[in-house]
Amino acid sequence: MAVGVNVGSDSVPEKTVLYASTGPQLDLYDIDFGDAALEKRAKVTLPANVQYAWLHPSRRWFYVVSSNGGPGVAGDRHWASAFGVEPATGILQPHGEAVALPSRPLHVSVDRSGGFLLIAYNNPSGVTVHRLAPDGTIGAEVEQPKPIDAGIYAHQILTTPGNRTAILVARGNNATAGKAEDPGALKLYGFSEGVLTDQGSIAPDGGGFGPRHIDFHPTKPWVFVSIERQNRLAVYALQSDGTLVRDPLFVRDTLVDPARARPGQQAGAIHVHPNGRFVYVTNRNQREVDDGGRKVFADGENSIAVFAIDQTTGEPTLVETVDGHGVHLRTFGIDPDGRLLVAASIRPILVRGGDEIKTLIAGLMVYRIGEDGRLSFVRKYDVETSAGQQFWSGMVTIG
Repeated sequence: MAVGVNVGSDSVPEKTVLYASTGPQLDLYDIDFGDAALEKRAKVTLPANVQYAWLHPSRRWFYVVSSNGGPGVAGDRHWASAFGVEPATGILQPHGEAVALPSRPLHVSVDRSGGFLLIAYNNPSGVTVHRLAPDGTIGAEVEQPKPIDAGIYAHQILTTPGNRTAILVARGNNATAGKAEDPGALKLYGFSEGVLTDQGSIAPDGGGFGPRHIDFHPTKPWVFVSIERQNRLAVYALQSDGTLVRDPLFVRDTLVDPARARPGQQAGAIHVHPNGRFVYVTNRNQREVDDGGRKVFADGENSIAVFAIDQTTGEPTLVETVDGHGVHLRTFGIDPDGRLLVAASIRPILVRGGDEIKTLIAGLMVYRIGEDGRLSFVRKYDVETSAGQQFWSGMVTIG
């Protein structure tokens, strides 16, 4: 999870923790980096199911958006909540009143200055910006002087490293038997004092572009894009004014065998390694078929694709794909020192193994990251999801 600039306290040692959600519950885990182990320490309960979360650049506050909506479900309760972060432990305490939102929020982030909370909504596709008070509480929504072009099915909103522009990732939707494709795009906005102004749209001619998330290289002017609906990774050049060059520098497949992509196959979350030498993308599939009256996992790739990044050109080269040990790896995080990657599978599912059908439990999967960027699976922690799906997780440094 990208969390912006880290500004720690001189009096409290830095500590990296993991947060992971199941339904409305957000759990705090301590991390033992020597043993690559997790230990649950505390929890908080949100007004509705957790959708996404983001740490303030000061590390003092943490913001979570929640909703009782979901894929195909509009819901009627949607919230943004602020928490104070205990510097020594990462324990969260409610901080001010939760703010009601107009529809299901899919993503939340804080701008690079720490002064504004940006929230993306999928249906209707849109963005709101809220001022953040000096004490970290969520303030009033910034009135936008003109409507913005939010594309179709917004999925992520981030300000660029210079904080002069914002990028909204609009996924679009696949074509169906009775409906043409809803095209996806990267929507570019000028960003000043919380005000968004349209600056253009990045999408190839002819459609076939369904982006999900982006991440930035830590030192180079490159933006890495997870293209969900086409199972690809794209790299775009970030210009000095914060806009993108229209055509990608590179486009690469994320699957082991792209020609045999199964129905329901999608690319997922994306994160660049803190050293900028590697980028990681999840491959997800949870499609089920009927098997003797029971819904059983059909087939597909649930893995993490590892790419090496050429530091001169930005070209990504697929190094390996590793087993995800679960279905639908919706989220994952990398610690700020690049030692561990922890991925979260969204829910349990029945799988066939030979003549048997067994339950593959949802979990948190822990991997060590090698000097060459490759992943070594260490262990899986089974996660009970009766309270709701494991929808978001991320590692952050506090203190």
